Amino acid sequence: MSAIHDMQAPLPDAAQVKLTCRNVWKVYRGDAAPYFDRNVSTDDAGGLARRMRADGAIPAVVDVSFDVHVGEIFVIMGLSGSGKSTVVRCLSRLVEPTRGEVRLDGEDLLRKSAKELIDIRRHKMGMVFQNFGLLPHLNVFDNIAFPLSLQDLPVPERNERVNRVIQLVGLEGRETSYPRQLSGGQQQRVGIARSLAVEPELWFLDEPFSALDPLIRRQMQDEFLRIQGRLKKSIVFITHDFLEALRIADRMMIMRDGMVVQVGAPSDLILNPADDYVAEFTEDVPMVRVLKAANVLDPSRTETPGMPQRDADTTVEDLLPLLASHPEGISMMRDGASIGVVTDASVISALAHDTHGHRRTDLPAQAPHHGREAT
Repeated sequence: MSAIHDMQAPLPDAAQVKLTCRNVWKVYRGDAAPYFDRNVSTDDAGGLARRMRADGAIPAVVDVSFDVHVGEIFVIMGLSGSGKSTVVRCLSRLVEPTRGEVRLDGEDLLRKSAKELIDIRRHKMGMVFQNFGLLPHLNVFDNIAFPLSLQDLPVPERNERVNRVIQLVGLEGRETSYPRQLSGGQQQRVGIARSLAVEPELWFLDEPFSALDPLIRRQMQDEFLRIQGRLKKSIVFITHDFLEALRIADRMMIMRDGMVVQVGAPSDLILNPADDYVAEFTEDVPMVRVLKAANVLDPSRTETPGMPQRDADTTVEDLLPLLASHPEGISMMRDGASIGVVTDASVISALAHDTHGHRRTDLPAQAPHHGREAT
């Protein structure tokens, strides 16, 4: 098992931590206590997990640590059985962690009473799962209003919130429809609206779009990014689709056998994978979506008068149409100054380098992108 790699670029000082997960374990079957007594070292988490499995225990989450910042979309990926969904359930205490620490706004969630936890879930957390979980006997409006009724909100405020999120997710005109009368994408919008109605500070989404057809899934990703662009929620998003993660993630974490393998911006993981496991996730990702202009500068060219200018963090995919009409190149700008020129030759050279199976470990890490909206 390789060491954990965290390649995240420094976040702005203003991007304070919303959620902290530290050394969280979840062990099923048997008595886990002996593994964590004072005489047993947890420094070698992988070795300890192997001993647990040999004894018949199931360590589903193994010494997992990460932070989620305010307004950040933090994506967790892994194959089936990697522990990603169990991690999210530990964060919300739908599953009780065996060991570790989970803090929301600095408060230890694992020390909260059942009553306190219910209040936190009702007012601070939103959850959306692959199974929409709509109540079949309630129409769209009442499904969305249901969690608000548990909060005993006054009816006028409840109705105002429901109408607001219905407009936000584009369900105007379907308020009186029942779940059986809605398409899969519309049902998922209801689930998202119901979750947003409680105005959560922290939003958990566990493969919310995986049951949808590809076209509807793409539309829901666009809708999700549009909503996030307006609301700036702190989000933990589970998916097994790297292309989906690439579209939406500020940072992401890849898991294997309950353990964290690598954490970083999507481009970091693609350009500098920690091991072959991470590389397999990323091998089918079109590099034009990942490479930024700053990665493909042509050292033989300098800016000339009249040359078009673009931000240095523009993707190669977005540069291609402009390069087709400007063979002389495009000047890449950062903080108001040109840092170099991208040409069609420099792009082709970078893509050819990747096509021959060589990872571009010479490329600088990309800073995370925050508050991105769908385009």
